[in-house]
Amino acid sequence: MRDCKWEKTWENILAPYEQAVNELKVKLRGIRKEFREKNEHVPIEFVTGRVKPVDSILAKAKLRNISLERLENEMSDIAGLRIMCQFVEDIYEVVKILRSRKDMNVIVERDYITNSKQSGYRSYHLVIEYPVQLVDGPRNLLVEIQIRTLAMNFWATIEHSLNYKYQGDFPEEISNRLIRAAEAAYRLDEEMSSIREEIQEAQHLFSHGKKSERTADYSNDKARREQRDD
Repeated sequence: MRDCKWEKTWENILAPYEQAVNELKVKLRGIRKEFREKNEHVPIEFVTGRVKPVDSILAKAKLRNISLERLENEMSDIAGLRIMCQFVEDIYEVVKILRSRKDMNVIVERDYITNSKQSGYRSYHLVIEYPVQLVDGPRNLLVEIQIRTLAMNFWATIEHSLNYKYQGDFPEEISNRLIRAAEAAYRLDEEMSSIREEIQEAQHLFSHGKKSERTADYSNDKARREQRDD
């Protein structure tokens, strides 16, 4: 049950987390843009982010016995970002990039790829300390970043939906099928990694071809405009 005293201030409490998520999405997309401008393989496919809903915060606080006064220091996923990658190798490249940045500090790492959860879940989790600049001065917030391949994310999305239905108490058959599906998803990632260079070369050729087409279309349009002006 929500505390009336806190109800009036949740918007103010969560505003800095919204700011952190928005800033980090811009920065991560900026990294992606830098790789593209250098004509290099882009390890980041896309980025999403969210601030945890109040009801979810309260439910987790109750489960973990975290008082509302201790939320900022003890709940690391109020602000969360998810980075999607094409290949498992890209995940570790992104982790390396984030470790090296000066505008955030990685304080926790959990590699659920090398050491998957019993359910079959795979992902790489980072908890970072990120400073947001507020009117009253800088404030360091905890932000969780999950880095996954597209296959891992597909599995996790399905598992999350089923978890909502069964409240974590999966029937044995469903649980076994999820584990098999997780292994199949990981085998897919391994197969894609084995032909990664071929895929990247094909993507480079496709991207270069599309740029050439756009340039040609622009030149043709410009020529037609000049002819009309004459």
